[in-house]
Amino acid sequence: MEHPSRVLFLIIAGGMALSGSQAPEPPEQAARHDTVAAVPLPPPFLVGPTPWADSVLATLSLEEQIAQLMMVAAYSNKNAKHEAELEELVRHQNIGGLIFFQGGPVRQARLTERLQQVAKTPLLLGMDLEWGLSMRLDSTLRFPRQMALGAHRDEALIEAMGLEIARQMQRIGVHVSFSPVVDVNNNPRNPVINDRSFGEDRANVTRKGIAYMRGLQAGGVLAVAKHFPGHGDVESDSHHTLPFIGHPRPRLDSLELWPFREMTGAGLSAVMVAHLEVAALDSTKGLPSTLSKPIINGLLLGDLGFQGLVFTDALNMKGVADAEKPGEIELRALLAGNDVMLFPQDPIKAIARIKKAVANGEVDSARIAHSCLKILRAKEWAGLARRVPMVLNGIADDMDNAEARSLRRNLYDASITVVNDHHGLLPLRGSTLPKAERIASLVIGDRQDNTFQRALKRHAEVATFSCDKAIGMDALQKLLKELEPFDRVIVSVHGTTWRGAKEYGIPETAFDIVRAVAARKRTVYVHFANPYRLSKAHGPQLMATTVVAYEETDDAMEAVADVIFGATGSSGRLPVTASAMFRSGDGLALRPIGRLRHGPPEAVGIRSAMLAPIDNIALEGIASKAYPGCQVVVVLEGQVIVDRTYGHHTYDGTRPVRNDDIYDLASITKVAATTLALMKLVDEGTVAVNDPLGQHLPELEKSHPKHARMTIRDILTHQAGLKAFVPFHTRIRKNGGFKPGLVSDTRSDEFPIRMAEGLYLNHAYTDSLLRWVLDTPLNDKGDYLYSDMGYYLLQAIVERHAGMPLERYVEEHFYRPMGAVTLGYRPLERFPKDRIAPTENDTLFRERLIQGDVHDPGAAMKGGVAGHAGLFGSAYDLAKVMWMLVEGGTYGGHRYFSEATVKEFTKCQFCKPDGSGNRRALGFDRPVSGGKGPTCDCVSFASFGHTGFTGTMAWADPESRVVYVFLSNRVHPDAEPNKLVKSGIRTRIQEVVHAAVAGRVVVEALPMVGR
Repeated sequence: MEHPSRVLFLIIAGGMALSGSQAPEPPEQAARHDTVAAVPLPPPFLVGPTPWADSVLATLSLEEQIAQLMMVAAYSNKNAKHEAELEELVRHQNIGGLIFFQGGPVRQARLTERLQQVAKTPLLLGMDLEWGLSMRLDSTLRFPRQMALGAHRDEALIEAMGLEIARQMQRIGVHVSFSPVVDVNNNPRNPVINDRSFGEDRANVTRKGIAYMRGLQAGGVLAVAKHFPGHGDVESDSHHTLPFIGHPRPRLDSLELWPFREMTGAGLSAVMVAHLEVAALDSTKGLPSTLSKPIINGLLLGDLGFQGLVFTDALNMKGVADAEKPGEIELRALLAGNDVMLFPQDPIKAIARIKKAVANGEVDSARIAHSCLKILRAKEWAGLARRVPMVLNGIADDMDNAEARSLRRNLYDASITVVNDHHGLLPLRGSTLPKAERIASLVIGDRQDNTFQRALKRHAEVATFSCDKAIGMDALQKLLKELEPFDRVIVSVHGTTWRGAKEYGIPETAFDIVRAVAARKRTVYVHFANPYRLSKAHGPQLMATTVVAYEETDDAMEAVADVIFGATGSSGRLPVTASAMFRSGDGLALRPIGRLRHGPPEAVGIRSAMLAPIDNIALEGIASKAYPGCQVVVVLEGQVIVDRTYGHHTYDGTRPVRNDDIYDLASITKVAATTLALMKLVDEGTVAVNDPLGQHLPELEKSHPKHARMTIRDILTHQAGLKAFVPFHTRIRKNGGFKPGLVSDTRSDEFPIRMAEGLYLNHAYTDSLLRWVLDTPLNDKGDYLYSDMGYYLLQAIVERHAGMPLERYVEEHFYRPMGAVTLGYRPLERFPKDRIAPTENDTLFRERLIQGDVHDPGAAMKGGVAGHAGLFGSAYDLAKVMWMLVEGGTYGGHRYFSEATVKEFTKCQFCKPDGSGNRRALGFDRPVSGGKGPTCDCVSFASFGHTGFTGTMAWADPESRVVYVFLSNRVHPDAEPNKLVKSGIRTRIQEVVHAAVAGRVVVEALPMVGR
């Protein structure tokens, strides 16, 4: 049998990997879940012998047996007096348990340990944990509320959530979770249940409730279904008054009672009884169901056949507290059939009153013993018979681990619901050919570039705007004018709340703004709030696209961004009816189109701890001054599992490296620009790799016949006989300075070529470098010698056939369609200088610090655009290009070239059977065994990539389906010594990555996820 934690990890990994990939369940399959079991199953704690419970019962006095029925309120954020009072109750009254409320996990664990140590009979501890420990405790993970879970199409993730919550509860010694809520919420005005319910469909609520229950109970925690006999159709809050339900019995049987009946059949541990007046079940006017014998003893225990523990709802709530005084309430609750009196107002009075009732014959002592034994059996099942002291160290880390975070993200992914998409806008494809689609994001009620907008900008070029929830007409008109140039606008409202009385945080003034934008533009409206808010909101149903995310969390915002751009699919269905246009069950199934998605390593079967050594290695490089800072991105199976930054732009530590910062990619330009362009020309049949240069540059036939006979294949594999490097920049310097008349400190028609800030080269040198390349003597053809020179020539071929500069060609055909916004030449024309990491303090050529201008001198003399250098970008965007190659030439639903072209360009061209020979592919570098090449020995021989002089590396392995990108500015402030190469930082990180991939869980074989 699999260990529960491993089962959870498998579920997380499998669910994340397949998120959005399956078609929705057909109605006839969904209907099969409507009835779970006809014969009630006993709860797990009543199965099998319980010698400890039987023996403990025999030692308890009548007063102690009564005390076992009490579960008293406890807080870990109160004072010493409160803790002393609790200890007094435990030590001298031998109460049965505690229900913990606000506090923190470590504080609660300490208090729990203190009280358990003085307890004669171990305490049964419970908590309200509907969306995890964060419902009551700080510093803990918050899972989605149940309405968001109600949108799911598969219950496996909800079961996994129950298992994870149970693990966290066990860690701090809690045994009872007052969840799930299985009220069928069919009243949008319900002030107390609402989004705590799985929805309005009884079958959906039942399936989700059973899944949650099974997860909790598999983790050794008692699940408590609430609020019997059904709190979903009320318009008042039982915390403050007694709600009335007037529906007839047939309606209650077919709706409210349905989940409780089915969960009883599935082996439910416990039920909580609500404070409701239900006339059809008990005609006693003003009597709360908590105190009703016909409802509990007759219906729950009798008709439904429930055998588990019966908890009252909190007895301090106004819905029941006004019925009787303390002591009398607990007695009447016991007589009605409850086993556990939750939150008694005065437990000592309650114990005394029930003891008196036994003495005067109002209560049979056997009735007390019956409930007490059930409680003791539950304690034995929960492990209290063999309780050991808790280990308090490490609790905080155990409450917030990578597997739990991965599961939480997966839960939000599965909930995203596309309720309409009238024009088929989703997924947005961004700037695809032949027409560039301009996209804007407007956030209402939050700052610009919030989490949602940052997530959107990972996928495409998105202009960002923001405004308040209420703005004047002038401001609105100004905003609309600013949005006018855009083809698509993504509008979202933020600062939402779960409170219906506050319009869920979306006032009508905010919808006025949404409607004004949607009237002019095809709008994607994202609703980060309760779908009931749409019931009174005119307009969303008329918008081009409406997406419901249910909650406003970072995970929900990132999940929506992934759906909008097709990094993931969507399969969510509305669990409630918001209006005639938005009905329960509505939701479109969208499939992913192959963009990179951001998520934890657990999503693809890797534990985060396996990648932790990357941090130490990267920081070691900074400490040794191999580089001041770096970016590391790792992609596995299309999932970005590492996107980390370290250090600063410079050693003075003033500007930390960010994920969207831009680095000089140096020689990676060869493969990420020039080679891509050639691949496209080859794919189109314009160029063939065996073509001689003279076929495309015919002027060479007379002027440079040897060059004319060079083939493109030989140039790309560095065996055409070209010199490795020629210091062209020395030709414009003399006696320690620039030759007169060649440079200027200002741009002009005469000096248009920018080499650095305040340094412009004379226009006469526009074509000089190509001529100098051709005039440089050649080596013997066929000998491998890595060279920049051939890429001057290849650039000329690309530009001649493309009819445009190389920089524009690669931007239009690759970077813009991919949403690789940061990739490109001459970044200062598009980005602020502080986003670009500086390179060398160039004392030999340009005599200044280089920042935003290409580091390579030859590329600088070409104005920053060269075939071998000049490309800038972030690691994340470069990873998109490399992943496109792993995928055989496709990305984001667009094919850039054929799979055959990718295979030809990325395979070794002249490898010999014994492993010798030229290792190069066409443009791309290849691995060499024995640690002599650019990679570790851990990569496959099908892998390919390139490195750069500035401290960069991009490598793709199609066999393991891994992309690894490392960017640094190791040449800052000096290019030598090259500590990065000597320390092997890049390859050591690569070793960690591939070791983690080798040890991953294979998620494709999971039978229960994505069915």
